[in-house]
Amino acid sequence: MSVARAMSNFQMKPLTGDEIRTAFLNFFEQRNHKVLPSASLVPDDPTVLLTIAGMLPFKPVFLGHEKRPSKRATTSQKCIRTNDIENVGKTARHHTFFEMLGNFSFGDYFKKEAIEWAWELSTNIFGLDPKHLVVSVFREDKEAEDIWRDVVGVDPHRIIKMDEADNFWSSGPTGPCGPCSELYYDFHPELGDIKIDLEDDSRFIEFYNLVFMQYNRDSDGTLTSLANCNIDTGMGLERMAQILQGVPNNYETDLMFPLIQKVASLIGVNYKHIDEKNKISFKVIADHIRACVHMVSDGVLATNLGRGYVLRRLLRRIVRHGRLLGIHGFFLKEVAEVAIDLMKISYPQLLTRRQQIFNELQREEARFLETLERGEKMLEDLLADNSGQISGYQAFELYDTYGFPIELTEEIAQEKFVSVDIKGFQKAMEKQRERAKAASTTIDLTIQDSLEKIVNGFDETNFVGYKKFEESSKVQAIVIDGVISNKCGDGDRIDIILESTPFYGEGGGQIGDRGLLVSVGSTNIPCEIEIDDVRRIKGSFVHSGLVKNGILNVGDIVNCKVDNYSRRCIQANHTSTHLLQSALKSVVDSDISQAGSLVGFDRLRFDFHSSRPISLEELDKVEKIINDWISEGHNLSVTEMSLSEARAAGAIAMFGEKYGDIVRVVDVPGVSMELCGGTHVANTTEIGIFKIISEIGIAAGVRRIEAISGQGALEYLNARDSVVRTLTDRLKVQSDQIVDRVITLQNEVKSLNKLLEKLQEEVASSKALALVTNAILIGDVSCIFERFDGMSGDALQSAAKTLVETLGPSSVVVLGGMPDLADNNKVVLVAAFSSEVINQGLHAGKFLGPVAKLCGGGGGGRPSLAQAGGRDVQSLDAALDFASDQLRKLLS
Repeated sequence: MSVARAMSNFQMKPLTGDEIRTAFLNFFEQRNHKVLPSASLVPDDPTVLLTIAGMLPFKPVFLGHEKRPSKRATTSQKCIRTNDIENVGKTARHHTFFEMLGNFSFGDYFKKEAIEWAWELSTNIFGLDPKHLVVSVFREDKEAEDIWRDVVGVDPHRIIKMDEADNFWSSGPTGPCGPCSELYYDFHPELGDIKIDLEDDSRFIEFYNLVFMQYNRDSDGTLTSLANCNIDTGMGLERMAQILQGVPNNYETDLMFPLIQKVASLIGVNYKHIDEKNKISFKVIADHIRACVHMVSDGVLATNLGRGYVLRRLLRRIVRHGRLLGIHGFFLKEVAEVAIDLMKISYPQLLTRRQQIFNELQREEARFLETLERGEKMLEDLLADNSGQISGYQAFELYDTYGFPIELTEEIAQEKFVSVDIKGFQKAMEKQRERAKAASTTIDLTIQDSLEKIVNGFDETNFVGYKKFEESSKVQAIVIDGVISNKCGDGDRIDIILESTPFYGEGGGQIGDRGLLVSVGSTNIPCEIEIDDVRRIKGSFVHSGLVKNGILNVGDIVNCKVDNYSRRCIQANHTSTHLLQSALKSVVDSDISQAGSLVGFDRLRFDFHSSRPISLEELDKVEKIINDWISEGHNLSVTEMSLSEARAAGAIAMFGEKYGDIVRVVDVPGVSMELCGGTHVANTTEIGIFKIISEIGIAAGVRRIEAISGQGALEYLNARDSVVRTLTDRLKVQSDQIVDRVITLQNEVKSLNKLLEKLQEEVASSKALALVTNAILIGDVSCIFERFDGMSGDALQSAAKTLVETLGPSSVVVLGGMPDLADNNKVVLVAAFSSEVINQGLHAGKFLGPVAKLCGGGGGGRPSLAQAGGRDVQSLDAALDFASDQLRKLLS
């Protein structure tokens, strides 16, 4: 009997979003799937900015780069896509943030089990009536069609064959691929089975996608069967919630509707009474705040680059839509509190990072409100130009740069009888969408690195470098210029793979070791290779270096010698990095978290999340605490334990980093405990001394400290001491008097500069009077357009004001010149308008801007006085002529 016919009483179960998630994971856990936590939204994959699909964390497994976590796995993966951001709120189920429930098989079960379980889950666990279900298959996938029809028992009329564009999944032009099958919910089965159109969103919603990864496509398009077939599925949590809860769209499910209600309470309205146009803004806010909360929780901060720009854009859309609803103050924190409360059970890290989330949202909200006001000012200026139309590019700039709604731009423009080029705006928007789609929708599973292909054939390298600096090992592979070779000789630049190694491979922020490989017992000339870098590719340690002499063959034995001095320097710097994080938490903020690090031979770099710069006093305290810990002589303890045990013990993990079930814990008792695979000193006294050399901001909310320790610190202090000795000799003072002497010299220089500026202005004013005879009349306005080189901007302003005062109440003066005759890349322009000219509606600031553009610059100012700059000296004379022509047009 078929599965479908075996089911008789179907009763759809109105489950909550949390209950749907739990039911899905439990269903597959009972079928021997390992339940894995959601990966970070920040993927360990350079081809995408954000985690855009449930299968993305398993990409290395599908490619064979990493061992499978188990034969079967199931997850609820948080995802973000922005390629259809303009549809958010306008359709029933478009989102930026969504959760993808998935079950995966890595070379274990295949189509029959995947299809049967999908049906059982849908009909038995979730209670969907088969008469409401429609299945799609790839037109050539007869195997899947037969299983749906003959094994599951689906009515053949409700099995729809689709083309490759709809039902054949591929990772890219080459690589893993295969047919897919999708389950759709039919809201109106009474319409019958004739000419079913799955593109009809009002009737059908796709809720479960099964990908059968069974082929590999090569560069000429040929498909070959994979030795081990894989299953990759995805069920949209929000879509299943819409179906089971019987609501008209995803936004009115319990996953999102409390957010809409919160926004409604802020403006004192009932959402049910809101018109459809304004409901869009409610939905956008509800969708985007979920994305923003999770992005910040996963360490993303608002910037103008990469994923930081995605966050900034989403936050600005929230504020913009809040403004459309009449919210002009701060409100992100209040909505974010609801979002966190809704998702805290499934994502407890939202609670631990709650304050960091609020801080980042409020900081960006304040920043954007200022930007939005500047956008309003820009719009006022555009309307004041009286050109009759705001161009599509200008409207897009208002929208994209300042977050200004196109609807509001149109409304205000209409009040001034100015039109907006909507077609031009839409064209600019479409170009942006194309860029976004190209950057955010493709997961590239193709293998690009030849070394990755080469290491596939070898076992993982046995690393012995925690306890040894020297080890004998067998050569497994030699690679020259990306091509595997049987041997290498003098002058060859090579990559070499060994059975075991004491060389640390770059990872966890620590760079790879350097040292020597020397052949042992070879009948050839003894070979010596200078290793300058070691990196890990999959489980293999790839040693890069230069053959200094001799010949080396695959299979030879080499003696591996890590450079002792370099390793000890790096150990001191790595342990210092751990001490630095603990000291920052102690002195600055216990919530400080690592954003990145680099541990080198000569220095260390530590990036961390902080909303403000660290004061000099705090840096001094941090430095003192660390040096106290060093002198106290703490013995380090390094142990391996389960990840859960490490977290229970209080070990700090790098947020977003992937860890195995067993982790290595580096403990400085009473000081620091971190998950770390790097090399460290045995006792803190080996560090010697620690010195901070800089603290800077590298992005919004991210600071960077650079520091040195041990021998590097001693060399740094010796260099500083040499500078001090030189200054005492030059300034003829004692070392403790240098600062006072420098301050005195700075004050003297400031006084002389002020005197020089005053003299320049006097000279400029004096010379300017000679230009009065060059004045021309345009109508009844006395005008001067002259080049005046060798004068600063302040001096030119003084000259222009003197000339206007001399020419009288109806006058215009435009001066331009090179402030530094030795610099051919700098132009200064000044315009001064008298009171009567201003009364005629002219504005010096607005007048000067287009003139400066001819010199490759810009600027502005008040109606009476403006200054601008540029870089094109060759165009200066033409710009002054242009200014004269423009003034004639304006005055006429």
